[in-house]
Amino acid sequence: MDSPWSAPWFAPYRPLLDEVGDDALAGRWPACVEHLNALSQARGLRNGSGRPLRFGAPDAAGAQAYEAHIWATGEVPTRICAEGGWHDLFNALVWLAFPRIKSRLNALQAARIAADGVGARRGALRDAATLFDENGLLLFTDDAALADDLRAFDWQALFADGRQRFIERARVVVFGHALLDKLRAPYKAVCGHAWVMPRPAAGAGAGPGAAGAPDADEAVAAALGADALRSAAFSPVPVLGIPGWWPGNEAAGFYDDAAVFRPGRRYNRGRSGLDGRWRGFPLEEGPDSTGQGAGQRPGAASRKTQGDGKWHREQTAEGES
Repeated sequence: MDSPWSAPWFAPYRPLLDEVGDDALAGRWPACVEHLNALSQARGLRNGSGRPLRFGAPDAAGAQAYEAHIWATGEVPTRICAEGGWHDLFNALVWLAFPRIKSRLNALQAARIAADGVGARRGALRDAATLFDENGLLLFTDDAALADDLRAFDWQALFADGRQRFIERARVVVFGHALLDKLRAPYKAVCGHAWVMPRPAAGAGAGPGAAGAPDADEAVAAALGADALRSAAFSPVPVLGIPGWWPGNEAAGFYDDAAVFRPGRRYNRGRSGLDGRWRGFPLEEGPDSTGQGAGQRPGAASRKTQGDGKWHREQTAEGES
């Protein structure tokens, strides 16, 4: 590897990491934030409400909800210390690479907060937006059968027998910043959540290195409607199983590990709700499946346990602040 950022999952962010990565590796977090703000200003980036995008103090939101603060001010609270610094750095890099998608997610979250307030649960839309933001993969393909294999958890057809088809007909981009943080030290069970999109035309974000192209960014942002954005719309994908992304997945039997390449969604034990209906919560669907607090029902954990490390004033389902 010619740099710490040579892995395929860093491809859309490699030019940015080449600029700020040395400071991060050396622990020079304030210098990182200064550089990030200079890049944002040079690109004229703005949030969904039209305010200039900048990266501010980690406690900038105060008593205001995190997403509501970003919408109202254009300021993204960003930690400048070793604990949480990488996580927030990747969040900033995704803002720089995909400003339209990030702005759309923030707008949806802020609108929901304005309508419902901040309560014990986020609700379906905010759960899905958080899942996308923290752990999302963008999967571009023009092959409907490939997308069907993904949704059917048919890993043999998708990644083994269909290996060459996947390489030729699909492109995957890591979007979630918590996922990027985890992939600094990758392990077999790292799982992202794929949002499937039509593959852009050649030269329009068709490859991972071009993923930050404005047309790809705009197309995904436009697809993130309040009606479409639900956790069930995502398909779990073990990242190291993606053909060409990890040398080990060329070995015979790599995809036979059922603990990683599961045949279907796992569910928590069902329970009856207030309306008397019986429910089970899919483990892959909640924001907690970003790696910390995995397996809790959607909305059950505080933001800290969801893997983004940002404290907020939302309560857990058990009433804990």
